[in-house]
Formats: sequence, C-alpha cells, structure tokens
Amino acid sequence: MDNGIYTAMTGASATLRAQSVVAENLANSDSTGFKQMLAMTTPYQVSGPGLNTRIDAQLQSPGFDARPGTVNDTANPLDVALKPDAWIAVQDSSGAEAYTRAGDLRVTENGQLITSRGNAVMSDGGPIAVQPYQSIHIASDGTVSIVPQGQTADVQANVGRIRTVQMDGKSLTRGEDGLMHQSKPGDPPPSLSGNVLTSGALEGSNVNASDALIDMISLSRQFDLQVQVLHNNDDNAKAASSLLKLST
Repeated sequence: MDNGIYTAMTGASATLRAQSVVAENLANSDSTGFKQMLAMTTPYQVSGPGLNTRIDAQLQSPGFDARPGTVNDTANPLDVALKPDAWIAVQDSSGAEAYTRAGDLRVTENGQLITSRGNAVMSDGGPIAVQPYQSIHIASDGTVSIVPQGQTADVQANVGRIRTVQMDGKSLTRGEDGLMHQSKPGDPPPSLSGNVLTSGALEGSNVNASDALIDMISLSRQFDLQVQVLHNNDDNAKAASSLLKLST
C-alpha cells in the first residue's frame, strides 16, 4: 500500500516542479528573444531489498523550444533580430562566452555595447566599445558603425562587428543566468558571416501565453488528483490497521 503512496508523492513533487517551469515561461511570454523551457516526467524504478514495486516519477528537462518568436519592427537602430539558429555572443558574469537571442541592445555611459540584461556584446576581438556618436547603425552582417560626435553624416567609423554563431537547441543549455551555454565543453563555434540579422526589429518570446495557462491549469488539476490519491491510500492504510487490530 505504501507503494501507491510513494508513487503519488513523487508524482506530486514532479508536478510542482513542472508548474514552476510553466510559471517561468508564462512570466517571460513578453521577454525579448525568450525560448520556452520544456519539462517532462519519466518513471524510474527504485532498486533495493524486496520487490521492485516502487516507481519514482522524475522531472526531466529536455531543454528548450528553439523555434523563433515573432519579429516586430521597432525602428530602433540598436534593436536587432537574428535569423533562425543564430545567436549573439555575450560575456557572462564569469567572463566566459555565452549566447542570447535578445537583441534589444544599448550603449552604456561608458561606451560599452550591452544587452538589456547588462551583458557585454562580443566581437571576435572582445567586448565592443562605442565612442560618443551622433548616430549609430548596425548592418545586416553585424557591423556596428557610427557618425562620431561633432562630425558630418558622411564621416562614418566602424567600431566592431557583433559576433554571431550558429548553434541548434541540442548544443545549448540554459544557465541560471538566463543565458545559453555550450552543452559540452569545447572550442567556441566560428563566427557567422553574411546577412545574419535585421536591424530595427526585435524577436519576441516564443511562449504561447494561452497554451501556458492551459498547461498551468492541467498541472494544478493533476496535482490535486495526486494529493487525493495520497489521502485515499492513507485512509486505506488506517482502515487496514484497524481491521488487523480487530482480528487480534
């Protein structure tokens, strides 16, 4: 009887963790370049003395949904939308290279090109620094050019080229910092060439808020059923105990 309690307990625990994944997806349904996280449960037979009758429901994360989100025009010269499977290389908090599709860039007061999360945007030679400018433009190959402050429009200077790489979803893992990292250690992928992005546009999240709400409701009902199974098994155990006492 305790086998049913164990299965329901582990199932309820996995359901709660799956709800947290769906809740994070829902919270980021409007986040630029966000990729929906996936979650699934798998059965695991617990080994040990006695019969192998205990089944553990384990939550697994198969990664994220790499499909691109909707691209919207913004007319902001610092906004960029990437082609499918392309990623912007940025610097994480440890100084290592990480990747994102959030193309809402900005220039700090110190002249550093960063993402909206504050990560430095990388070129092949390191973080991109931008001197004071009157106007700025990001070309389709990622080249950042400016009209320096005090100069006429015909005077342009290239300040760097945004490093972009091509990687599929299986090659990347989402870190706790919200950035993507290489799943397996190794040399960073080579930079992409040619037209890799669209300036003046942003890719939205690929989370469907309606589907996420439905998943949240479904998981909530599933959790309620698992808790009910726990109560029923507990009641059955108490009833069986009472019968055993009467028989003695």
